[in-house]
Amino acid sequence: SCVHTENCFVPVSEIIAVEETELNKKQRYIGRWQKMAKLHAFTVYYVKKARSHRWRCSDVTFWCVDEHLCNQWIQALKELLEMQKSRPKQLLVYINPYGGKRQGKRIYEQKVAPLFSLASISTDVVITEHANHAKDNLFEVNIYKYDGVVCVGGDGMFSEVMHGLIGRMQKDSGIDQNNPKASLVQCNIRIGIIPAGSTDCICYSTVGISDPVTSALHIIVGDCQPLDVSSVHHNNTFLKYSVSLLGYGFYGDILKDSEKKRWMGPMRYDYSGFKTFLSHHYYEGTIAYQPAKHTHGSPRDKESCRTGCYICKKSEKQLAEQNKEHGLKHEEGEEEWNVIKGKFLAINAVNMSCACPRSPKGLSPAAHLADGSADLILVRKCSRFDFLRYLVRHTNQDDQFDFPFVDVYRVKSFHFTSKLSEDNESNVMDIGKKRFGQFCRDHPACCCNVINSTWNCDGETLDSSAIEVRVHCQLMKLFARGIEENCKDEAAYSQSSIEQLL
Repeated sequence: SCVHTENCFVPVSEIIAVEETELNKKQRYIGRWQKMAKLHAFTVYYVKKARSHRWRCSDVTFWCVDEHLCNQWIQALKELLEMQKSRPKQLLVYINPYGGKRQGKRIYEQKVAPLFSLASISTDVVITEHANHAKDNLFEVNIYKYDGVVCVGGDGMFSEVMHGLIGRMQKDSGIDQNNPKASLVQCNIRIGIIPAGSTDCICYSTVGISDPVTSALHIIVGDCQPLDVSSVHHNNTFLKYSVSLLGYGFYGDILKDSEKKRWMGPMRYDYSGFKTFLSHHYYEGTIAYQPAKHTHGSPRDKESCRTGCYICKKSEKQLAEQNKEHGLKHEEGEEEWNVIKGKFLAINAVNMSCACPRSPKGLSPAAHLADGSADLILVRKCSRFDFLRYLVRHTNQDDQFDFPFVDVYRVKSFHFTSKLSEDNESNVMDIGKKRFGQFCRDHPACCCNVINSTWNCDGETLDSSAIEVRVHCQLMKLFARGIEENCKDEAAYSQSSIEQLL
């Protein structure tokens, strides 16, 4: 016989662990059975899905009088778990003890480590001591003995681990990262994000919630979500990788100003945002982009990226076929480049929606995680009031691209050259050799002397205003599954469930 408190179906893929259980007298519901015979029991720990994509570890205990039968069930379930080959057994964990509210170590030890232990995952933990500690360490350790790398922190910590892992892969494969046209080697070692920072945009956009327990459970069950990565170069020199936002103008200025006010904590973003909005600087420059012709979606089709996204799968296949037919070098050189000159308040390129609690749709609601493209959003010079109308639409359901001063393109690469940047040395596809540029508003009341804005690359500043950006399709993988449509009901339709097994 068996006991469970509710009728729930759980796929084997979402069972966390199975353990033999010592029954105690506190379990009143079996008191009458204990008087009759000695009982044998086992407990199944499983993923329980709650609202807003939140996952929790729940458990159900089964018992019977026959010890042999009980052991058979334990063995059978453990064998089923062994067959889940995508699950990690050994993880390398980096903890940023200083990020966010300085809670990374406590969050890991209290909420995450016990779950890893329950799932029989062994871990090597490194507490980072300085900037780029994790990145440098990833070039030294034997990463191939691990099934994944976990970072405990915010978006900055994730970026550091990503740069270390991608960089290590290219180094081991003899690929020069400074070559903007190099075909990069995919990273098959997955990265897990345990959110513990002041901004957790990447976690929110790939799981649907910034919650340490939910993320730990995604890692345990061995989820896998491929992710596009953009490389950023200047004059044949590698600068950074980006997975969420590359922003020039408004978002670059916010970051530049907020960096001086780190003592304010997360509130600095609100303060700098308000200050940047009031300053209303525009920047002049030239953008050249290659349309992403392989993609099956468009920025305004309202097709959100969700678990098992068909647009990502189709686009990946189409891109692979294009590369096979033409070869990468031919494609880079021959395909059309569209050129746009103008005065811009903001230039944003996003690889994902960039959704967060404040902006549930993000900067580009229909952006896809793994379709080999980025959405390039150009906000031209307009009035403060119009710009405010545009910003407000990030927080509601209205179409934020439905303005005459906003253009959006789905691209696979783009170049930007600012007017006053020293572009004598820039040889960007012969585009931008005429010194295009940018300047502060020519307004008599404005006493500032702004020459260039700064690029905001996933929350880190890039001072080079002339850049080349290229999207690398599914360059890396996360322990995530994208955002589920109906995460609470999905498990009910699984064919392999504990209830059916029993």
